[in-house]
This record gives sequence, C-alpha cells and structure tokens, in this order.
Amino acid sequence: QVQLVESGGGLVQAGASLRLSCAASGRTFKGYAVAWFRQAPGKEREFVAAIRWSAGNTYYEDSVKGRFTISRDNAKNTVYLQMNSLKPEDTAVYYCATRQQYGSSWSLKVLNEYGYWGQGTQVTVSS
Repeated sequence: QVQLVESGGGLVQAGASLRLSCAASGRTFKGYAVAWFRQAPGKEREFVAAIRWSAGNTYYEDSVKGRFTISRDNAKNTVYLQMNSLKPEDTAVYYCATRQQYGSSWSLKVLNEYGYWGQGTQVTVSS
C-alpha cells in the first residue's frame, strides 16, 4: 500500500511561482507513473501533468504547457510540480496520484486510471 502526501500549496498573487511536492511512503515510485490533477470549486477534477518514473517522460495539459514543470527526485522518492506565471484560473486543490507506468500517453491523463491519491493541497492565486 502506498501513501501520498502533497505539500507546497498556498496563497500567491498572479504571476508568482509555487512548487508542489508529492512524497510517497510504503513503496517507491519505481515502475509507476505519477500525475497531478486539480479540482476547482464547482468543477470536475482535471489532469494537469504526469511523469513516467523510469523513463522520465512528461505530459501536460495544454493550458499549463510552458508554465508548469513536473519532475522527480529518485533519492527522495518525490515528485514535484513547479508552477510559474500562475493565473487566477489555476486556483484549485491539487492532488497527486500514482498508477502503473505502462499504457498509452492518453491513459495517463485519465482520472479513473489512478488507484492511489493524496489528500490534496490548496493553491489560491489572487488577481
């Protein structure tokens, strides 16, 4: 069983940066994919970014490309989401999730493909 813990959220002004962390306990991320999803008030949870742990391949939702970067630290068994040039529309609870890394790139963006989730961290961007 794996437990995921997110951290790094907060309240920032538009244009600022934040770095979210997703730490795993119970097992390593080796052989798995890790993704970030977000859920704004009144909206469905949506895909943000994903990384395949072994190869390091990364995938992004179009609205965050060029602003967000997902990365991993093998030694710390942690995945990061560096968020730059934040916009008010980025305001949401951000969740990390993990699943087996094999499968299509399309499937990595599907919420129901992930079996393990963290508790979420709030990101609020003021205008």
